[in-house]
Amino acid sequence: MKSIHVLLVWPNRPEQMAMLDDAYHLHRYDLASERGRVSMLDEFGDQIRAVVTTHGGGLEKSLIDRLPNLEIVACSSVGLDTLCVDECKARGIQVTNTPNVLTDDVADMALLLLLATVRRLVPGIHWVHSGDWVNKGMMPLNTSVHGKTVGVVGLGRIGKAIAHRAQAFGMKVCYYGRRQSPDVDYTYYDTIEALAHDVDILMPAIPGGESTEGLISKSVLKALGPQGYFINIARGSVVDENALVELLCAGELAGAGLDVFADEPHVPEALLALDNVVLQPHCSSGTYETRGRMAQLVVDNLAAHFAGKALITPV
Repeated sequence: MKSIHVLLVWPNRPEQMAMLDDAYHLHRYDLASERGRVSMLDEFGDQIRAVVTTHGGGLEKSLIDRLPNLEIVACSSVGLDTLCVDECKARGIQVTNTPNVLTDDVADMALLLLLATVRRLVPGIHWVHSGDWVNKGMMPLNTSVHGKTVGVVGLGRIGKAIAHRAQAFGMKVCYYGRRQSPDVDYTYYDTIEALAHDVDILMPAIPGGESTEGLISKSVLKALGPQGYFINIARGSVVDENALVELLCAGELAGAGLDVFADEPHVPEALLALDNVVLQPHCSSGTYETRGRMAQLVVDNLAAHFAGKALITPV
């Protein structure tokens, strides 16, 4: 299959990179300069049959336009908001992603952020390292998570995994979704604002994109209130980030745990100074095990496509 040309927009795990390099004529778009990319597309653009990318690499329409014989886009992420999926489908281009394999790690990060934020883990670490424990004695009390109510926005695979973990910590679970889920007994809300008003911790578990942009609005955050916590492992675009920063700085939210941001890798400077905010660099799925499984799905989807078999995880 070395005759099959594949454009690599974003690198994969080393083991799977070797598999791709062995199987295909691999073009390293990710390593090329701007001039090199233009030359690469001029020479090979009409021979490229597959693109490998991820959420961070994305796929713009302008690049698709340079690939007239593109057949498949294999994305090593579950989120597709940085890919022109509708454009691909309109042109008959197959798209695959990597659902399921990252569910547990993302749900784990959600609970890690919840616990670290509510129990003030980062200030506690600073209390020890700075000598405050010696000089000032015990740090101020924080809040228990047991008995609190968690509101999950979106009860898909990740949302359900979060809910399951929250219950294990003795928390009550409520949720909002486009429709009520028949296979759970959690309390359902038909508006996000009503959910936010009634819970202690609000946590979206929804995809990014135009349909969810700003879904967690200022009014939703204000409904969560000064005793409420906001945890985000979804996408930075799903929340009004300016409103979130404003309310946190004004003390109108108790705290936030954030793995995603609106303009990654840039984080609003005001958040960096707040000790009631726990920040992570969009790394919920960032374990060797999960990234390896995601990378293998990319390899397996490409192999299935070029063997004329059914795709494993089509979008």
